[in-house]
This record gives sequence, structure tokens and C-alpha cells, in this order.
Amino acid sequence: MATTPTAMNAELKEARAKFIEAWGAFGSAWGINRSMAQVHALLLISHEPLCTEDAMEELNISRGNANMNLRALIDWSLVRRVLKTGERREFFEAEKDVWKVATHITRERKKRELEPLVRLLDELEDVPGTSPEAKSFRKMTHDLHDLTTRLDTLLDHSTRRDVQWFVKAASTLLK
Repeated sequence: MATTPTAMNAELKEARAKFIEAWGAFGSAWGINRSMAQVHALLLISHEPLCTEDAMEELNISRGNANMNLRALIDWSLVRRVLKTGERREFFEAEKDVWKVATHITRERKKRELEPLVRLLDELEDVPGTSPEAKSFRKMTHDLHDLTTRLDTLLDHSTRRDVQWFVKAASTLLK
């Protein structure tokens, strides 16, 4: 039995809403606010570029919220401005290559989360003292520094390589 166009549109609309909601929740896990992730999700699943008003209407958000999140997504290199001939409004489209999306998110998170931690641990490695507490503190910060430095290096290499390198490395780790 064939699905009617009306039913298909309702199913697609429901599926889009579920994806946008889920991506919003997922985005919170990568350290961005729900609205920003939902704007990103909307642009990811849109087959053509959208203007700010489209995002406002679809997501029921204010112009300020939409503009702020679109700028942030551009800063993360997840969204780009698109010019449309004869249009004065700005249009936006998301990067559709999922590997590039993952790379951009990884780079941003590394820059915002891991690199500051590495710098802090660099500063804390040489805390003076001979007490058991000072020795314990230095050992823990040294171990954490070693781990975060290795993670930083791994992430740096993974974001500079092609997809095949990443898949091969991940396959090796999962064996």
C-alpha cells in the first residue's frame, strides 16, 4: 500500500522534528547550547540554504537567538553563508560531509577544552614541596599532563588526516 503525499509529509515532518530534538540534546554533550545544535540540525537536514527567518519559524526562536547561533556555527566552520542572486537576505547552509563535521567539532572541542587543561597542567607540574601531599599532587598532575598531552597529539593527528587514516586507526583500536 503506497503512502499518500500528505501522510509522507507528516512522517517526514515528524522525523525532522525528532532529529532536530535529538541533535539538540547531543549537541549539549559536545559543549554547545541546545539552540545552537538545533539550528545546526535544521541546516544539516535542509536540502537548500535557509535564511534566519526560516530558522526562527521552524525552531520557534527569536531573531537574536538565531543570529547568535548562526554566527557561532560559522565560527565552528559547521555553517557557511550562501549568496542567492536577487536576494538581500543572508542564507546559510551546513557542511554536509559528516567527516568534516566531526573534524570541525573535534578541533573546536580540543581548542576549548583540552588545550586549556594542558596549559594548566604545564603550570602545575613544578609545584615545590617535599611533603607526601606535594609529591602526590605532582604525581597526579604529571600523570594527567601525560594523558592530556597524548590525547591532544592524537586529536591533532586525527583532524589533519584523511578519512581512510581515521578509519584504519579506529579499526585497529577496536580489534
